Amino acid sequence: MTPPDTRTQLLDAAEHLFAERGFHGASIRAITDLAGANLAAVGYHFGSKAQLLTAVVLRVVEPINAAQSAGLDKLLARTPDPEVTELVEAFAGPLFDEMATADEGGARKSRLIMRILGDPAEEMREWPGPAEDTVRDRYLAAFAHALPALSANELWFRIRGILAVAAVDRVDVHNGQPPPGRSSAAARRWAITFLTAAMSAPPTGT
Repeated sequence: MTPPDTRTQLLDAAEHLFAERGFHGASIRAITDLAGANLAAVGYHFGSKAQLLTAVVLRVVEPINAAQSAGLDKLLARTPDPEVTELVEAFAGPLFDEMATADEGGARKSRLIMRILGDPAEEMREWPGPAEDTVRDRYLAAFAHALPALSANELWFRIRGILAVAAVDRVDVHNGQPPPGRSSAAARRWAITFLTAAMSAPPTGT
């Protein structure tokens, strides 16, 4: 098997350290040491630490975004008014499917998403590009159509809750915390049932 190139080694090391320590906690020296690369390698391959973060996150989220977009396309091709549970499955399903827990990589992806949601570093807010904005906006519009009573702010809060539930579950499975014998398929079904109820709850008001 061909060993990974330096760029891939840097991405792997940075994904691990950003997930564990956050943006500011993961130094360039720690990343290059873990990757077995020299300090100049980050600048050569990515330009800056912030651009390295963007590359790391995009590598994780692009397959998820693609699956989410495909799921929404399929729903809207069938009907202009998908049910909330269908939208939840199209959005949440890929989070379970693309963050497999059979190896360290899947759990690391989950931890990275949790870190993105909670890290106060400005760089964690700045990584999304047009593709991520498009997926977000399409789901916001679809959920807003299905749940017209919700304000835009509350709707986005609930959608972020979908991300958090899926990521926490994936990390817990990897760490061996769920009950023995519980399958990922069952967790996926439970999550979709729970998240559909959460998304469909009456608005909380001001």
